[in-house]
Amino acid sequence: MNQLDAKSVVVGINGSPAAVNAAKWTIEEALSRQLPLRLVYVIPRRDGQSAPASEWELERAETALSQAECALQREKRPVEIETAVLSGDPGRVLIDESQDAALICVGTSRRGWASDGLLGPTAAALVADAQCPVAIIRTNSDGSPTELGVIAVVLNDEPDNDEVVHEAMEQGRRRHATVRQIDRRLNSWVRRYPDVHVQTVAAGTGATGERRSGAIGLAVVGSADAAEIAGLATPNCHPIVGYPDCSVLVVRH
Repeated sequence: MNQLDAKSVVVGINGSPAAVNAAKWTIEEALSRQLPLRLVYVIPRRDGQSAPASEWELERAETALSQAECALQREKRPVEIETAVLSGDPGRVLIDESQDAALICVGTSRRGWASDGLLGPTAAALVADAQCPVAIIRTNSDGSPTELGVIAVVLNDEPDNDEVVHEAMEQGRRRHATVRQIDRRLNSWVRRYPDVHVQTVAAGTGATGERRSGAIGLAVVGSADAAEIAGLATPNCHPIVGYPDCSVLVVRH
């Protein structure tokens, strides 16, 4: 889908602090695109399960959406908010939502290389099959939002790399954050974004250097990384040290 035809920026809401923090993160995305922020709660249903939602399920959904909407209104930003209660498999429903979205976002409090995977099933489904860019926004285990941190991106020879770096630079501009470019091809991007602070880091820089120059808050990656995100065995086997144990934005066009 042409992103100019997108109808909204979508956030999956499930009643968790992580989902609310993800919704707050997407305010800038919706405002920069002049699109409404669509909050979607999915009542889980297995394939073939057709029973209508119970009053308790509907009340829980409306409560979660109301709490998220109130949290957004407290930010006092001029963003239009829509809400929807849908039912089905959460991953499948949000993938369907992505067909008309400029960006789809979910929150997670998962950290590290857990035995059941880096991502929950909904986030993993979106990374694999969403029809638009996907943001996985991490939250601390106590429910507080993670610090903004550095935005990291790798310059490489993948066909979509210019789009990936462009999005990282846009994020740096949008969030007034430092962008860490991991490679040597730098000059053209610096000239295009003179208002974004850029760090140059050679590929293979170790964790010590990363800590010294600021923790990574958001990794911006392309389709090739999205395909491999669940298969990474150790935190440092990717040029972005700690990826994807931070928030991740998957650029997909």
